[in-house]
Amino acid sequence: MRTLLTSAQMRSADQFTIANKPIASIDLMEKAARAFVQCFLREEFDTSQSVAIFCGKGNNGGDGLAIAHLLIANGYENLKVYMVNFSEKQSDDFAINLQLIEETRCKKTIINQVADLKNLKADIIIDAILGSGLNKPLTGEFEALTQVINKLNKKVYAVDVPTGFFAEGKLPKDYNGIRVYKTICFQRPKINFFFPESAMATEKYEVVDIDLDENFIQKQETDFYLLEELDIEKILQPRKLFSHKGTYGHALIIAGNSNTMGAALLSAMACLHTGAGLTTACIPPDGLIALNATLPEVMALPRDEYTRIENPKKYQAIAIGPGLGTEADHEKLLESLIMVNQPLIIDADALNILGERPDLLDKLAANTIITPHMKEFDRLFGGHDNWWDRVQTAKVRAKKQGIVIVLKNQYTFICLPTGKVFINPTGNPAMAQGGMGDVLTGMIAGFIAQRYSAADAATLACYIHGKAGDYLAEEQFVVAASQLATRISKEIRALVSK
Repeated sequence: MRTLLTSAQMRSADQFTIANKPIASIDLMEKAARAFVQCFLREEFDTSQSVAIFCGKGNNGGDGLAIAHLLIANGYENLKVYMVNFSEKQSDDFAINLQLIEETRCKKTIINQVADLKNLKADIIIDAILGSGLNKPLTGEFEALTQVINKLNKKVYAVDVPTGFFAEGKLPKDYNGIRVYKTICFQRPKINFFFPESAMATEKYEVVDIDLDENFIQKQETDFYLLEELDIEKILQPRKLFSHKGTYGHALIIAGNSNTMGAALLSAMACLHTGAGLTTACIPPDGLIALNATLPEVMALPRDEYTRIENPKKYQAIAIGPGLGTEADHEKLLESLIMVNQPLIIDADALNILGERPDLLDKLAANTIITPHMKEFDRLFGGHDNWWDRVQTAKVRAKKQGIVIVLKNQYTFICLPTGKVFINPTGNPAMAQGGMGDVLTGMIAGFIAQRYSAADAATLACYIHGKAGDYLAEEQFVVAASQLATRISKEIRALVSK
């Protein structure tokens, strides 16, 4: 699990590495430039292309000058450096690299104001104007320059961070920085790369190792952690000899309605393939034929308007919500389960019921797991106009109530009672189909039934859910939820076997 740090913490990591490696700061900058260029050349191997590198006067600009030198050495002859001279200050390492570039055949132009930028022609632009320390929107000449660059509609690569992008914190609605094709960042991704608003700034990013002190980085205090496959391998437990269905628990899935039985079937299917010893689906009577025909391994508990779950404690996991409906009887059913003070997995319509019953939301048992998408989350906890604030609210509520909040998106945020936020990196746009959330709910129930902790169950389910989708997306344009559900067991097997 990798710590995700603020820009200030990353600067501290730079300084610690320089002092303790030991390595001169200019040599560390050279190492970063080499890592950038290696990554860049894997994608842009046609050295006949023209390149314009925009360099500010800080260390980000110093990186840009070092990159220019290396690209020329790698055969990029049609390259020009534009030195952005909008401030008096310049870093020492920028000055050193400026002197080095002066000694080469590299073409250079000084831009004292945007009006100086004329007849810019380049196939590729490299943005090395401003680094990660920015915490307010661009103004003046910097803003004007970004507008000129954006209007060129060229492929842009950013060095570490796009100019104008905040590495962490609330992102402004109206992003006025440079819009880049790819950001090549150093050692760690920026925290804000995992928020949907980052799509305004960069289409994608890649992290390159520049040999900063990893021990120092991993010891830094942070709320944000990026999940890795090794974390999942450590949590997963193999099936043991002499175990039986009782060993792996009994899960109850309360889901589906007359017109939404698919949600119940997907959740139950996912629970089954995740490994629960027994799975029971509490469904409307008119769904029995579909259940028996599709999932003969799953038991049925017919649900009618008078249904009450007898002895809920006999189930190791209870999930409620997918396709359930928000009728009064379902509200009463949810309320009765909450009053038992037993941890639940709550999704979909059960979350919508909680949105109308904040009194029930406040009574959730410790280690309950809720799995809202953005709109469901805001119905529960109030409207938010940005994802940074939304995740901060999730952190606070998870800690206050002792619950796990799985806030779903391209990168899902798993907010724990400890105040930590795990970010899941698996998953892809091919999974943007109905039913994916139903599968995730069934997976969490399956892991809880097997007696994994709430935090571990949510972590495992999110990672493996995305991992299965990534595998299927290698050969498919879209991935159906039913396909993903049947892939789960294979992904678990592969991870356990490592």
